[in-house]
Amino acid sequence: MKIRLASPLTRDSIVDGPGLRTVLWTQGCIHHCKGCHNPNTHPLDGGFETSTEEIIETLKTIKLQKGITFSGGDPFMQPEACTEIARFCHTLPWDVWVYTGYTYENILKENNPLWNEFLNEIDVLVDGPFILEKRDLTLSFRGSSNQRIIDVNLSKKNNKIVFWEQ
Repeated sequence: MKIRLASPLTRDSIVDGPGLRTVLWTQGCIHHCKGCHNPNTHPLDGGFETSTEEIIETLKTIKLQKGITFSGGDPFMQPEACTEIARFCHTLPWDVWVYTGYTYENILKENNPLWNEFLNEIDVLVDGPFILEKRDLTLSFRGSSNQRIIDVNLSKKNNKIVFWEQ
């Protein structure tokens, strides 16, 4: 399966979730948030195309990571490929974090089978668009105060949003 990326995988990130993480930078975003720190990831035809198999082979060689973080761009623009990679990462066993400009409620309301399948592989969702006027550099793992860090598994179990606790 093909996936469009904005850049090669980033290893050993400590700012995209807890612990050492590998970051997968997806290409393509329709949110176009004012002040986005990755505007180069917005064009749907930007970046480069690779295969999920190649990414998985690379991930097999990476050691000492706590998890993978999908960022971008918006990973929900390429849910099938992201699901395949996230599912593999759970076998490592890494946790899976995803940054998206969509809200959790919008993802559920959309009831898109491909989005739902991807959501099933996500442990923590950082949701909502970046809002420049709500930018807050004191926040951990998010850029603006409207964004939430959601424990997806507990939210599903409790049928209400449960915030991730460090």
